Amino acid sequence: MPDREIRLPARWPAAATPPLRSARLRVSPEDFVVEELPAASPDGAGEHLWVQVRKRGWNTADVARALARWAGVRPRQVGYAGRKDRHAVTTQWFSLHLPGRPDPAPAAWPTGIEVLATARHGRKLQRGALRGNAFRITLRAVRGDTSALGDWAEAVARRGFPNYFGPQRFGRGGANLAQAADWFAGRYRPRGKAAAGMLLSAARAFLFNRVLAARVADGSWRRALPGELMMLDGSRSLFAAPDPDAVLQARIDAGDAHPTGPLPGKPAALQPEAAVAALEQRVLQDHPALLAGLVAQGAQAARRPLRARPEGVAVAVDGDSVILSFTLGAGSYATALLGELVETVAEGPVEGRDATPRGA
Repeated sequence: MPDREIRLPARWPAAATPPLRSARLRVSPEDFVVEELPAASPDGAGEHLWVQVRKRGWNTADVARALARWAGVRPRQVGYAGRKDRHAVTTQWFSLHLPGRPDPAPAAWPTGIEVLATARHGRKLQRGALRGNAFRITLRAVRGDTSALGDWAEAVARRGFPNYFGPQRFGRGGANLAQAADWFAGRYRPRGKAAAGMLLSAARAFLFNRVLAARVADGSWRRALPGELMMLDGSRSLFAAPDPDAVLQARIDAGDAHPTGPLPGKPAALQPEAAVAALEQRVLQDHPALLAGLVAQGAQAARRPLRARPEGVAVAVDGDSVILSFTLGAGSYATALLGELVETVAEGPVEGRDATPRGA
């Protein structure tokens, strides 16, 4: 049975009415500043050279290739914890595998790449090996009730926000999701494991967001339903909650645990039951081809928290601009938080008024 039409919504449902009606994002790269918070720091010895880079106008993969050329190694010998936006100013660590070799000589880097620090370590930097990211985001041409921003910041820090996957997971215009559907239907074949993994991730993210949107609509995204699978905060540890009670809800309210949603694939040992299983089946039955394709390609089912909680939320108003600072744990998207703040976000400079030149 073919899937119903796969279409990304203009915006996923918000948990509450955003206080701002519209704003512009990334008028210049400096309006989106991200600092990666690694899970570990280099200890000063070992066959891997860790390199901290600040980049502007570059994507992470291109920086990794530039580092590989500098060190005279293959791109696969370069590690990094996560991909960072191109149209932003971001700071992150990379690792270069240099067994028995000295550090490369200092180099003149292209515009937009700045090496901040280097240090040796015994291990490669692995994907996902980060505590989170610190953000400073400037929204311009803001329209809406800026007097409500203090109350909004307090509320979102207390209750969290729906942990949607951001649009970058789906590719420009949803291209990754469309290619995943074509792949599963036999109309397309990805080149290489990395490309295949990207398409599998897009399909799983879409299905997760569909379930989360349904739970935002019924108000249960931060409330345990019968048959819930809960995840401990800051970990991937799951536990079943067949009959949620007031004690469990108190843990949810305190941020100690979160209800979860599906990342579909080959069935895992622990499955939701009762109301949660029925809700997920009802939402996902519209997409049998995506579900079957994920299983056929060997994706292993997993769970993801329905809620994310930011830390250090601060909001400042400067004329018609709003500056938002916060920290998010690994895997959560700043764009999902912005969806709770602004109804409509237009990206990039006003047409014909590119405020600053882009990097390479």
